[in-house]
Amino acid sequence: MNVGIVCYATIGGSGIMATELGKALAARGHRVHILSSDIPVRFGADQPGLFFHRVETPSYPLFREPQYVLSLANSIVQVSKAARLDVVHAHYAIPHATAAYLARQVLASTAGAAVPRVITTLHGTDITLLGNDPSYSEIVRFGIEKSDGVAAVSESIKADTYTKLRCDCDIRVIPNFIDCTTHVRQHVPELRARLAPRGEKLVIHVSNFRPVKRVDAVVEVFARVRRAMPARLLLVGGGPDLGVAVGTASTLGIRDDVEVLGEQGPVIPLLSVSDVFLLPSLQESFGLAALEAMACGVPVVASKVGGLPEVIADGVSGCLHAFDDLDGMARSIVRLLTNREAHDRMASAAVRAAHGTYCEEMIVPLYEAYYDEVMADG
Repeated sequence: MNVGIVCYATIGGSGIMATELGKALAARGHRVHILSSDIPVRFGADQPGLFFHRVETPSYPLFREPQYVLSLANSIVQVSKAARLDVVHAHYAIPHATAAYLARQVLASTAGAAVPRVITTLHGTDITLLGNDPSYSEIVRFGIEKSDGVAAVSESIKADTYTKLRCDCDIRVIPNFIDCTTHVRQHVPELRARLAPRGEKLVIHVSNFRPVKRVDAVVEVFARVRRAMPARLLLVGGGPDLGVAVGTASTLGIRDDVEVLGEQGPVIPLLSVSDVFLLPSLQESFGLAALEAMACGVPVVASKVGGLPEVIADGVSGCLHAFDDLDGMARSIVRLLTNREAHDRMASAAVRAAHGTYCEEMIVPLYEAYYDEVMADG
């Protein structure tokens, strides 16, 4: 099968998941063409069957804003003509579903051109934030409803799409996944010694540092933990609110206990030396970062929002709290860091949950079957 995947190249979950899906499909014998404005952070160079197409958006004096949607649609048309795509899989509704629809209309009006089916996967903030914004809602609904197939990464985002956008479409829930052969806890004592030179416990947060991640709350929760015991906070990733996190740490007098690691390649070594993963988000459609932590034996303390309760069993494989219950999150972290038996029990349950439900070999076939189903309906 010839598959085009449209995604963002940034460190956010939608781009990571789209890229990992492309790599997995290529490994299973499909020819996969990834289209994005830049090489995705987890793109596998030199993998047979996997190709990257950069979407160029040239500047022109008449245009005050970059015309990315038109450039993307044009690129989809060009790649589809050259590779005879069977499916264009748009990850994140804005603007990828709209661009895919436009490209399909162009191909349908072109003599001799194959017209691919369009599938859109909804990842979260494209619905809960942007899709709920009057500036975008009508075009988001249109792009979703004009897709030949629609998937969502959780039951939560499926429900939100119906309630917030009132879309007239059938939505298939296909969760995110991990490579369970690589997402295992590693033994890296040198890294642990460098990050915790005095034997401190390590709390980690990994995200794209957007406002929805509430990185100020990450630091505030950690400050409560730090008052109770020696610990250090690892901040992994980059984004607009990284400065907010650093400023909050300085204000609270714990800057020396916060390690800013920035964007990293493989995060598995960092997860492997960490004791607890903290995720006090305002909204999470699924929580891919939390799943990756669980797979590496790191209990997650998180907000009880969105799709997180579908991934984390509260009190079993992690701890869930109201998003504004910072005291409760801190208490859960302190309990896990001071009670080895409770920590190890929860860590083992987290690994079982991640590896028992969300491995690549379990989820990727669901997408293959969905592609076949959508193509057969055509």
